[in-house]
Amino acid sequence: MKDLFKHAIVLTGGIATGKSTVASILEKESFNIIDADKVAHGVLDENAEGITALFGSQYIKEGVVDRKALGSIIFSQPKNREKLENFLHPLIKEEIESQSAVFEKIKKPYIIDIPLFFETKNYDIDEVALVYAPLKVQRERLMARDGFDKNEANNRIDSQISIELKKTQSSFVIDNSQDMAYLSAEVERFIAYIKNRR
Repeated sequence: MKDLFKHAIVLTGGIATGKSTVASILEKESFNIIDADKVAHGVLDENAEGITALFGSQYIKEGVVDRKALGSIIFSQPKNREKLENFLHPLIKEEIESQSAVFEKIKKPYIIDIPLFFETKNYDIDEVALVYAPLKVQRERLMARDGFDKNEANNRIDSQISIELKKTQSSFVIDNSQDMAYLSAEVERFIAYIKNRR
């Protein structure tokens, strides 16, 4: 299915590195975006019965998955995370491939926002842009954003591949270690890179 992602560029990062902010800027710059998180949320809610079968009905509220409750057992227990991923990822991939086929017809670069691209190794796409922030900044942002204590923030971060390792495996790095003005300049640099490459 290599040709399916011919014009695709993966946008990835680590938790609390600012990937969603970068995706929003790119969308305003008229890039087509496939958001794997949105796809996953849709797939999750459509498969509440499957989640009940895997983990129990206590993770369903009013017919939809209680993501916060489910997250508490996913991030703290690797076996549960693996069970969830084995169930969801084929369904998510199928929907992403379907959306990608539409954008491929336009024959212009488009973005697939995949938070766990390196973790899942589920997509054969060469062009990967990483939104980067060092570990200390990740942790501080996560604690401020979600109200986690240091231990919980570290658990969330440790559930992903190290941001420094991801940095070495990416074709482009968008540095989000500073302020918004700096990030905007980094995104402009990325857009120039895309135009030069394509």
